[in-house]
Amino acid sequence: MNLYVRPNGTAQCLYDEKIPLGELGQLDIKRASHVEPDPDTPGEWLADMAPVGGPLFKGFKSRADALVAEAKWLNDKMWYYNVCVVQ
Repeated sequence: MNLYVRPNGTAQCLYDEKIPLGELGQLDIKRASHVEPDPDTPGEWLADMAPVGGPLFKGFKSRADALVAEAKWLNDKMWYYNVCVVQ
């Protein structure tokens, strides 16, 4: 897990239960994306980053592959979006 700490003291991360984030402070968790079956292509998955103004990734053969792409994109862009903020 990448935990980014901003100059104002808030921390931001892609939510994961590996670290009990609630012990660090008050959580403000927002959905950053949707990983779901592709309604246009049966048997494939998509990762939709629209909730944070991002792109739509399609063509994944498994949910696991879509989750990996989702996490990579979100971690690469984490500084720009408020996904999970600890205050």
